[in-house]
Amino acid sequence: MPEDDILTIDEVAKYLRVSERTVYDWAQKGEIPSGKIGTVWRFKKTELERWVNERLSVSKLAPQGGNIHMESILSPDRIIFTNFSTKRDTLLALVDNLATSPQIKNRQELAQEILRREELMSTAIGRGIAIPHVRLSSITDLVVAIGISQTEIVDFQPLDDEPVRLLFMIAAATSQHAYYLQTLSFFSSRLKNHELRRAILAAKTPHEAYAVLVGK
Repeated sequence: MPEDDILTIDEVAKYLRVSERTVYDWAQKGEIPSGKIGTVWRFKKTELERWVNERLSVSKLAPQGGNIHMESILSPDRIIFTNFSTKRDTLLALVDNLATSPQIKNRQELAQEILRREELMSTAIGRGIAIPHVRLSSITDLVVAIGISQTEIVDFQPLDDEPVRLLFMIAAATSQHAYYLQTLSFFSSRLKNHELRRAILAAKTPHEAYAVLVGK
């Protein structure tokens, strides 16, 4: 791969005319194609240009934050309790749960892409949270599964070194780019609330966790 095809945060910020902090936040949330070399974010120029073109093409259709309704993308049967210490086992348990939903047509492809995405870069965003996510042509509509881990998952390598306990897996159709990004942003923002995270972890059943998330 040519060296001039790999960009730093500073170069991406200048290219997109945004702050370096904005680029860093996008990378942390998985909202921009990126990868890590050690602890340093790197961006492939060709993927970045394609991402920009996609955003421009759907910008007029992008849903507003208020249009994200938890009840439309999540149900109690998409919330599971896990007890694995590794991210691979936990991710596959969530894949198995999502694969039972009618929106998912190819369980094997979902598993492969979720694991491949995780190898490219960790989806841990800090505060004990990971948001694994993928868009596939075999998925018919956006759907979410949540994993509440009963043990600390130690190999997600979050920047704040806090072991992951909460996972929010987002699977969407390839045509849902704007909605997909909006959902990622919605969860990233909402989960900054410490009391909400604590209440989810304290839930004893999927229905209790669901009630906390939808505010009932």
